[in-house]
Amino acid sequence: MDKITAAITAVGGYVPEDLLTNRELEEMAQVSDEWIVSRSGIRERRILKGEGKATSDICVPVALEICRKRGISPDAIEALIVATITPDMPMPCTANIVTDKIGARNAWGIDVNAACAGFLYAMDIGARFIESGRYRNVMVIGADKMSAVIDYTDKTTCSIFGDGGGGVLLEPNHEGYGVLDSILQTDGSGARYLYIKAGGSALPANAATVGERAHYVYMNGGPIYKQAVHSLEKVARELMDRNGLTVQDISWLVPHQANKRIVDAVSRQLGIATEKVMLNVDRYGNTTAGTIPLCMWDYEHQLRKNDKLVLATFGAGFMWGSSYIRWAYDGDAVTAPGSRHQ
Repeated sequence: MDKITAAITAVGGYVPEDLLTNRELEEMAQVSDEWIVSRSGIRERRILKGEGKATSDICVPVALEICRKRGISPDAIEALIVATITPDMPMPCTANIVTDKIGARNAWGIDVNAACAGFLYAMDIGARFIESGRYRNVMVIGADKMSAVIDYTDKTTCSIFGDGGGGVLLEPNHEGYGVLDSILQTDGSGARYLYIKAGGSALPANAATVGERAHYVYMNGGPIYKQAVHSLEKVARELMDRNGLTVQDISWLVPHQANKRIVDAVSRQLGIATEKVMLNVDRYGNTTAGTIPLCMWDYEHQLRKNDKLVLATFGAGFMWGSSYIRWAYDGDAVTAPGSRHQ
């Protein structure tokens, strides 16, 4: 039997309408636009506003756009995997809520919590389901409402993170397109540098944890920057070597949009030209699990069939990884209503 690979056959994305600019943060967090741009390259980020709005409300338009582009109804979806660290609630999982909201009556769903590495981890899981031969499609979404867990008086975090998400549809392919290889790694000793202290079983929510602002993201940026640059470059190079890829072979590097300094450092160390590096952190900030699919959504119109993509990500934990994708379709042919590029 021919080898089955998991091809990406459609991409969707969503960012909220409301902007939060660096100028607005100057008053909120006593931080300057110059300070933010020089350290992160970020100029604005999107915020999901509205009472009761949650991560599932980011996932829904992503899922519906994917269905429109692929010409399928939501009840044709067989499995939905949502990567997020900001679920609507501790239980049930956000994927469960999304299946109900979009009418995916025949799908089962799970969440994956791997912070900024979440989408790559979730996509690799979805690819394995496709490769098993048991599934005709798996939808994978990475999305976070980071504004729900950010202290807007803390300049080190409020300047970085934004809300948004994106996703892909995976389907079986017999021509060698799709997710061809992945390397996923973790080092739990890094957990102390980036975390949300309260709200879990170790420190359940109570009046004291709320008063101590322990439900917001804590980040020690120095060690994270050093480890991220080192790990991203190393894992991407290992993936390239394992698949016989040279820098010239790579059509696109799709890095996690942590900040522009990290993206620039990694691409420079890999020797990949700037014009081959997907970048949108200046407009969206770090959307955690949403960054990589949002990049593919933004750049979809530039993607060509047979393009070779190297995805690389790094997140809290530490968790990091890289995936090699051979693109399955010409992105400029996508003209479905609601798509970003028409």
